[in-house]
Amino acid sequence: MPMIKNRAVLRWLVPVAAGVVVIGGGAAVGTFAAGAEPALPPRTAAQLLDDLRTSRLDGLSGTVVQRADLGLPPIADLAGAASGNELASLLTGTHTLRVWYAGPEKQRLALVDTLGEQDMLRNGRDVWTWNSRSNTASHRTLAADEATVPSAPATPADAADRALAAIDPTTAVTVGRSARVAGRDAYELVLTPRDADSLVHQVRIALDAKEHVPLRFEVLADGGDRPAFEVAFTQVDFRTPDADQFRFNPRPGVSVTEATDDRGPAGKAAPDTDRRPDGPDVRTVGTGWTTVLVARLDAVGPAAGPKADAKPDAQAGADALAQVLGGLPKVSGDWGSGRLLSGKLFSVLLTDDGRVLAGLVTPERLYQAAKG
Repeated sequence: MPMIKNRAVLRWLVPVAAGVVVIGGGAAVGTFAAGAEPALPPRTAAQLLDDLRTSRLDGLSGTVVQRADLGLPPIADLAGAASGNELASLLTGTHTLRVWYAGPEKQRLALVDTLGEQDMLRNGRDVWTWNSRSNTASHRTLAADEATVPSAPATPADAADRALAAIDPTTAVTVGRSARVAGRDAYELVLTPRDADSLVHQVRIALDAKEHVPLRFEVLADGGDRPAFEVAFTQVDFRTPDADQFRFNPRPGVSVTEATDDRGPAGKAAPDTDRRPDGPDVRTVGTGWTTVLVARLDAVGPAAGPKADAKPDAQAGADALAQVLGGLPKVSGDWGSGRLLSGKLFSVLLTDDGRVLAGLVTPERLYQAAKG
C-alpha cells in the first residue's frame, strides 16, 4: 500500500461532486478514545516523513470509523445521489467501514450502516459493487492502466496520502505526542499551515510505530480544539487477508448489471463531447493550503435543467441539490455576484457567470481569485 501516489494538491480536501464542492455534516465529533501516551524512542519529523514515504504493506484488515462536523448544510448525501456515487456520503456524519487489503489488485471496502451494507471489491481487473438494501450489484472490468480509488478518503492512509501532497514551504511539520490507536503504539506527525488565509489549523497523522502506516488522521479547523474531520482504525490486523475475502459471492436473487466502459477501443479514453472548446474545465489558483479550485460549469446551479439520460434517483438528488444551492446566501463585490457556501474548513463560491471556486480558505480569498 504505497502511501504517496497522488500528487494533486489538496485533492481530498476539495472534492468535487456534481460539479460543486459539497461536504456537509452535523454529527458531534470528539477525538477517538486514547490511552496513556506510550514511551517511544525519539524520532524527528523528517524521520517520520521518511518512514511514511518508504513504508510498504503486504496486507491489512480492520475496522475504520469516520466522523465529520464541518459546519455545513447536510447536502453531501444529495451530492452523492446527483453524481451517482454513494461513497460521497462518507464525507458527512459518522460511518463505520470494514477494510481488507492484499496488494494493489486485491482490495475490499464495506460501508456498514443501520439500514444495510454497501461493498466495493476489487479482485484483479474485476471490480464489483453491491448494495444490500436493493440487493443489486454491478461489475466492471478495468483497463490495464486503470485503478480504483474511492472519491472519499476511506482509511487514514488514503487521507494521509492526499494531505501530504500539500507539504511545501507553506507548511510547518512537527512531531506531536505519542498515542495508542487501535491498541497499537503510534507517533504523531503534525502539519500546520503558515498562511493565515487557510481555514485549517492543523492536520494530525498518527503513524504505527512498527509498520509506519497511518492509524488515525485528524483535521482541526482554525479556532477549533476538536477535529472537524477524523478517520481512524478502531481495530487493525496487519496479516494478509485470505483470498476468499476478495471473491464476489452475491446473495440469492441479486440483480447484477454490467457497467459500461467509457474508455473506448483498446482501453483508450473515449472522446469527451461535453468538454469546453475554450480550455480546461478545472484549474487551480495559488499553492499549498490556500489553493483555490476554479471550475467553469455553466450547467451547475438552480437554473440547470434535468438531464435526459439521468437515472431517476440521480436526477432526484440533482434536483434537491439545486434547490439547496438556490437557498445559499447571496454575495457580491468587484469580482461579480453569486452564492456562498462556507463552513469550518473550507468555502465554496458559485458565481452567477457560471464559475465554482472552492478551497480550504476564507471567503475573502475566494473573492480575490474570482476577481483575478
